[in-house]
Amino acid sequence: MSAITGEKDVLGLWAGTGGEGAKFWMSVLTDIKNRGVRDTFFLACDGLKGLPEVVGNVWPLATVQTCVIHLLRNTFRLASKQDWDALKRDVKPIYTAPSPEAARTALDDLTEKWGTKYGAIIRLWESAWEEFTPFLAYDLEIRTVICSTNAIESLNARYRRAVRARGHFPTEQAALKCLYLVTRSLDPTGQGRTRWTMRWKPALNAFAITFADRWPAPETYQRKPPKTPLALQTPPRAD
Repeated sequence: MSAITGEKDVLGLWAGTGGEGAKFWMSVLTDIKNRGVRDTFFLACDGLKGLPEVVGNVWPLATVQTCVIHLLRNTFRLASKQDWDALKRDVKPIYTAPSPEAARTALDDLTEKWGTKYGAIIRLWESAWEEFTPFLAYDLEIRTVICSTNAIESLNARYRRAVRARGHFPTEQAALKCLYLVTRSLDPTGQGRTRWTMRWKPALNAFAITFADRWPAPETYQRKPPKTPLALQTPPRAD
């Protein structure tokens, strides 16, 4: 999660069964809200069944944004490599459009040119359209922050490497402890936090203007010494 102070935090680790749906995500979001996250401007996700449906129940004003990077990756997975360069040129006007209306026009042009050869690509964009377009209504600084889930994907990759290295775990708590230790080792020097905080400033100003009616008073979010997120203060026990 990116907070208004410019910090990125991992708020928790939850073990699922592999078939997570609306009920599971409702419990996760409710847990986060009960621990103090009173409002959320955007929730960026990709392909998580049940999550978009329950966000509004927890944070009614939150906007669900699909990961644009994943949408582009899936686009090129459906196309022959020899057409990638041409597709890049024709897809770019969609996600760089100045407005949702301009993006719709660009998608219509894409459909006219590629619809016959790559109907699956057109269906991909059409099915994601409702959750793709929200970020187009905002400044470039905000678009840059919310258009991708790459940060969490990078973290997930580290989790997978750690799990593969262990092979198996005797209990669920043992697995969670392993992931906890990976999380704690992400930025041991604090340099990553510092770089992100500096890059966050332009977006922070754009958010403050765009969401002025929901923006907290300055004294409530003044910079404080780094604090370990609640979910990470005590590692899970491995019995």
